[in-house]
Amino acid sequence: MNLQPWSHATSAQLTLRGWHSEPSGKPILHFLHGNGFCGRVYTPLLERLSADYDLWLCDIQGHGNSDAGSKFLGWNRNGELALEAFQAQRGIFGNAPVYATAHSLGGVITSLIMAQQPQLFRAAVLLDPVIYTPGLQIMMKSAERLGLTINKIAKKTRTRRAHWPDRDAAYAALTGRGTFKGWTPDSLAAFVDYALRPAEQGGVQLKCAPELEATIFSSAPNGLWSALGKVQTPLLFMYGEESFPFVPKSAALWAQRNGHVQTEQVAGGHCFMQQYPEASAQRVHEFLRQQ
Repeated sequence: MNLQPWSHATSAQLTLRGWHSEPSGKPILHFLHGNGFCGRVYTPLLERLSADYDLWLCDIQGHGNSDAGSKFLGWNRNGELALEAFQAQRGIFGNAPVYATAHSLGGVITSLIMAQQPQLFRAAVLLDPVIYTPGLQIMMKSAERLGLTINKIAKKTRTRRAHWPDRDAAYAALTGRGTFKGWTPDSLAAFVDYALRPAEQGGVQLKCAPELEATIFSSAPNGLWSALGKVQTPLLFMYGEESFPFVPKSAALWAQRNGHVQTEQVAGGHCFMQQYPEASAQRVHEFLRQQ
């Protein structure tokens, strides 16, 4: 998979970076990653999709090689900046049709983009997007305004290990643990290769600071369910049978309220596409091809 780096100096005075395929005339697949990750962490999935799509990967603020800035700008603003970066580069692909797929945080941000730009994507597949139920959304926004951390994952993230002596040590330490449980060796290797950077004190460290990751876990988008109601893009909402309890509830409610949404439960957890990259890629392509 031959990808070229790109960068875009945004209107928010921070630079977003990512990767794209050499334009070949194939349809474009716009991809956004999950919290704490970056686009190339999903290499096993994306390699399989690259046979049929030109890829455009954007690393969200503070992830991958993108600037962190002084504070997290929020889910909505990050959606606007990712859209700004894509529109600045869209022309290199000519008139090729654009599709989208995304994971977790990236899935929610992609939903916000679809609400803002209904004609941008011909179809989308969202992989376990962390769409809060309306009740949970209200709780999260209230806690965010009060500066409270009610998300247990956020509390745990703030204390997570962020530094290892080398990449081999990181791979060994992460194997089978927490978020990475059940990941294929290639998927974990992609995380170690692309989500870590050399540390000033020696060794390697996470590119996404645990404090930023926790801040995102402690926050929520503005106007989420209003935006979800505006989505007109045919989309498939895939979620893992072992995902967070609120995810299938949100999937069912969104499909009930919006006829453009289909839902599908698959084997695995919140990162099922890292556990089953081949089956996930096949299902993504099947759905997009049918639209």
